[in-house]
Amino acid sequence: MGKAKNPTVSVIIPTYNRAHLVGRAIRSVLNQTYQDFELIVVDDASTDNTEEVIRSFDDNRIRYIRHDENKGAAAARNTGIRAARGWYIAFQDSDDEWMPTKLEKQIKALENAPAKVGVVYTDMWRIYSGKKKYWHSPIIAPQDGIIYEEALDWRVMGIGIGTAVIKRECFDRAGLFDERLPRYIDFELFVRLSKYCCFYQINEPLVNYYASPRSISFSNEASIKALMLLVEKYFEDMDKKSLAKYYYLIGHLSYQNGNVEQGRSYLVSAVRLYPLGIKYLVAAFTSLFGVNAYNKLRKLKRKIYTGRKNYEEL
Repeated sequence: MGKAKNPTVSVIIPTYNRAHLVGRAIRSVLNQTYQDFELIVVDDASTDNTEEVIRSFDDNRIRYIRHDENKGAAAARNTGIRAARGWYIAFQDSDDEWMPTKLEKQIKALENAPAKVGVVYTDMWRIYSGKKKYWHSPIIAPQDGIIYEEALDWRVMGIGIGTAVIKRECFDRAGLFDERLPRYIDFELFVRLSKYCCFYQINEPLVNYYASPRSISFSNEASIKALMLLVEKYFEDMDKKSLAKYYYLIGHLSYQNGNVEQGRSYLVSAVRLYPLGIKYLVAAFTSLFGVNAYNKLRKLKRKIYTGRKNYEEL
């Protein structure tokens, strides 16, 4: 008997204690109109009945891999990539779901695109507290032509990893997920990938992304650590304007977290690097008047920007 043909797509779902949600994610993959795939579920040492839920699906395309200890989402995805047999790699978060035609449309786009296109991504529906909002992914290149430069592209911020299908060969060149990062894991990967391949956007929401609430302190601490690691890793590749942006973000989050001295220092550094940044000037100046004044400015900013597409607090 001949060796079984490898699937065209390897879909990777990392999961941890999501027994109540992972079934929905799995069904949304199995219900795709494009069926030439394997589904690799990497259980990151769950303590609930996640394994039982996964094994309840009677489909020989599902492969279950379990970590002996919790290693985090980046490590779980890397485990999936190493085990993958497909030409293309797709990622699904265990609490999200795909529209039925997602893979079909993305594989068609990849097969018809120039060889340098290595990532096809889509828009999303962002669902939070029962409210559904269209998430416009960033435009990396005009759809009537592919722009390609062998340089890092920071415009990839805002692409959801669950919306992307990536050529396996791109990982061979750019490497896997950086397991040191507590946040911005997907963003950092996309930055690296941008040096080696082109991105193509399908301007259609093909993923339901369920945003989960997080405590402000945890979110800020993780973000500060991740941003500092990003600056350290890409310092030589950033121009002054880009570096100023990340100094501002570190300063802003540090100040919110109560680390006034560190926050003010980074905000001032952002102004020195890019004095034309009005946002940086206002934030640095307001930080001189204490946390209460700074937080009032933040609330005012949120009121002004509420309703604009893809508004992020940062």
